[in-house]
Amino acid sequence: MSNLLSQLTKHERARLLEELNYMNLEEIRGFCSARGIPFRIVAEYPNGKVKATKDTDRKPVVLARVRRYLTTGQVGQPTCISAEIVRQENPPARLGPHDRLYYRWYAKEFEGVMRLLRDLTAGRFRDGAVARVVAMKFWARGEAPTFEDFARSWTKTKAEEHRLLTPEYAYLTDLRHQRADRDWKALRKAKAKSALETLAKIAPVRAAAGRLFR
Repeated sequence: MSNLLSQLTKHERARLLEELNYMNLEEIRGFCSARGIPFRIVAEYPNGKVKATKDTDRKPVVLARVRRYLTTGQVGQPTCISAEIVRQENPPARLGPHDRLYYRWYAKEFEGVMRLLRDLTAGRFRDGAVARVVAMKFWARGEAPTFEDFARSWTKTKAEEHRLLTPEYAYLTDLRHQRADRDWKALRKAKAKSALETLAKIAPVRAAAGRLFR
């Protein structure tokens, strides 16, 4: 498949790439689902099976796949958690700094996990987006960090939290630059609608019989 963006003028391409950031996750996932672009994280298991998890990629990750699809026609591969670091059983009640944080072991209902992370950060640790971003970065590259390493990485990332604010998070970006006024929701809807219309034009869905749906 050729570069889908080549159907647009330079100005139209720039506008679309900017408007993509204003699409919400429901709109982005709808576009992806219809075209087979993965956004749900999958995990390998010892029996060789690969199953979809309840976890999904963050907006910047999914939009990167969308942009790649628009330039190459390739849907890309889903984020896959290696079987070596997947655990189906719950973590033990007693954990130490050198134990490893396996996939599925990070959850606020596991009080032993939360307590250890608070201990390792002098009480500063809080469950939230930063912790989940840090955990998934480790797991996505096939690594189950020790709790000590995870706590250290969380502390560093938390101190640089502003770096997680990328253009894909349109509202927070506009808020930071004082562009998010009371009309922002209407602006978002208009930009997302424009993006979806352009996407339908340049990347229509092909039905089984070969008919195009725009």
